[in-house]
Amino acid sequence: MSQSPTTFEDLVAEAEAAPTEGWDFSWFEGRATEARPSWGYARAMGERLAKAEAALDIQTGGGEVLNTADRLPPLTVATEGWPPNVAKATALLRPRGAVVVASPEDAPLPFADEAFDLVVSRHPVQAHWTEIARVLRPGGTYFAQHVGPSSAYEVVEYFLGPQSEAARNARHPDHERAGAEAAGLEIVDLRAERLRMEFYDIGAVVHFLRKVVWMVPGFTVDQYRDRLRELHERIEAEGPFVAHSARHLIEARKP
Repeated sequence: MSQSPTTFEDLVAEAEAAPTEGWDFSWFEGRATEARPSWGYARAMGERLAKAEAALDIQTGGGEVLNTADRLPPLTVATEGWPPNVAKATALLRPRGAVVVASPEDAPLPFADEAFDLVVSRHPVQAHWTEIARVLRPGGTYFAQHVGPSSAYEVVEYFLGPQSEAARNARHPDHERAGAEAAGLEIVDLRAERLRMEFYDIGAVVHFLRKVVWMVPGFTVDQYRDRLRELHERIEAEGPFVAHSARHLIEARKP
């Protein structure tokens, strides 16, 4: 029976070799934890999908969250911009009758006006409110879980140093509300929570930064080896590296 790696070099090498496509976080089991928001997004999303006729999932990743729904609407479409994820999502969702469309996250949505009665998204890089409003039918709903302000900033600032107030407050729920309302949507529900994260070894930190690429843009082990080694020694001496993620649930309706 092989033993889990424990040295700095072994932990880092294992994390560098791990695949990063999709939004499957099972690699972190036993190595990192993150508290879940109280509202149970996947379950609530599934309840809404069961009643919808035409639904769009924006930035689906590998399709994992959408695939948790017990029932998908007769017309279900998902967009994704990263080619490895497009392939993964297609393999997962096509057997369920859902279509995956390759579409860059910063491009207009490639769909007609008022095409969907439900638009969902879990952790979009950015919500393009005018496009979301455009593709929703009157009476339609946008239901999503977004990453909030200063999410996991203990990790970000460990590697990049103190960030500006503007950077720390990006993705603030108040900005989301203003953007949605400016696009003509009515906010039905908006809730925010900060959630404890713990990293039990340096491999988990490396895998996190390779997977969530916008945390430390351009992250490579070679560039940050000294900081990684210092953090490894700190975890070994003091226990888990603690950070806090920010999440908000947002439900908006098109009048």
